Amino acid sequence: QQQQQQQQQQQAARQQPNRQPPPNRNQQNQQRQPPQQHQPPATPAMAPPTNGGGAASMPPPKDMRPKTEDVTATKGNDFEDYFLKRELLMGIFEAGFERPSPIQEESIPIALAGRDILARAKNGTGKTAAFVIPVLEKADSSKAAIQAMILVPTRELALQTSQVCKDLGKHLGFEVMTSTGGSSLKDDILRLYNTVHLLIGTPGRLLDLAQKGVANMSDCKMICMDEADKLLSPEFQPLIEQLIAFMPADRQILLFSATFPVKVKSFKDKLMKKPYEINLMEELTLKGVTQYYAFVEERQKVHCLNTLFAKLQINQSIIFCNSTNRVELLAKKITELGYSCFYIHAKMLQQHRNRVFHDFRNGACRNLVSSDLFTRGIDIPSVNVVINFDFPKSGETYLHRIGRSGRLGPPGPP
Repeated sequence: QQQQQQQQQQQAARQQPNRQPPPNRNQQNQQRQPPQQHQPPATPAMAPPTNGGGAASMPPPKDMRPKTEDVTATKGNDFEDYFLKRELLMGIFEAGFERPSPIQEESIPIALAGRDILARAKNGTGKTAAFVIPVLEKADSSKAAIQAMILVPTRELALQTSQVCKDLGKHLGFEVMTSTGGSSLKDDILRLYNTVHLLIGTPGRLLDLAQKGVANMSDCKMICMDEADKLLSPEFQPLIEQLIAFMPADRQILLFSATFPVKVKSFKDKLMKKPYEINLMEELTLKGVTQYYAFVEERQKVHCLNTLFAKLQINQSIIFCNSTNRVELLAKKITELGYSCFYIHAKMLQQHRNRVFHDFRNGACRNLVSSDLFTRGIDIPSVNVVINFDFPKSGETYLHRIGRSGRLGPPGPP
């Protein structure tokens, strides 16, 4: 009987599969849980997407709306008609330019002829290329000297203008330098020991470099002033007059702006030589910009803004306030409402301002709250809505603010 029992036990053991010891309960939990992915910290730009905010991570859609007469009512000229350098034409066409806009048609041949220019045209009609193209055509890349200066009132506009010069002149071999207050003076001085052909910046910094003898202006025969009405304000005009004194007598001065107050006349009479005047301002605002106003009390403004975000089809929007404190407070409110939002103003660190400008331009965020720092010359084509949260302090400020919408023709409500 014992032998039979042993045989039965051996037979049962052969029939049973190998059993593993029961796993630890903690090991079971670890096996069941999928691997955790790293979640970045929430920021205002990552607020939930809505009609007004849009998906913050997605770039705004390309603007396919038709262009208006502000840029299409031309004489029918082509860029080839101006006998530009082949390399410059390549850069122009690669940048997406097809035919010159009205302000470019009027100013390019006159500037190439060497005349001083006083040009008034609406914001967003191609003024930057209207003076950059003549500068690139007349400069000589084989000559190791500063040959042209472009003055602008803000650091952001200097960076944007510099990029236009680099894009249009990418096949010409020019060295373009940007110098503004807030950047390292030491780095700028070291940079000027190397070849620089085109110098772009704010008046105070460029005058400082000229007075130190670092920026040699003896071969600089062209000076272009973008947003000239701001540059000829009491804040800047004395600096510009001192800067022009470093240039040769046979210099050429180009002034471009959407508005020209009375103070421009004194500058013109004092420093310009029979300037050719261009005025394309039959109307003050772009034809593609539709304007609305809402009469609301201060406490109702945020509610009204929330309604606009819900109702409007926004690619990107800029919302203007009159003070830096209100800029930050409003940006916080907009984020709390659930819309993606950045803010920018003059009291921010330059590095932070550059980052916000770059990210907003690349579509990282749909809405930007700004002080009047952003009213002049900034070109972000996908901005189709501009909101004046605070009433602008002057008519000129209003024109420059709403000029951020409808750039180069496509319509957009402010």
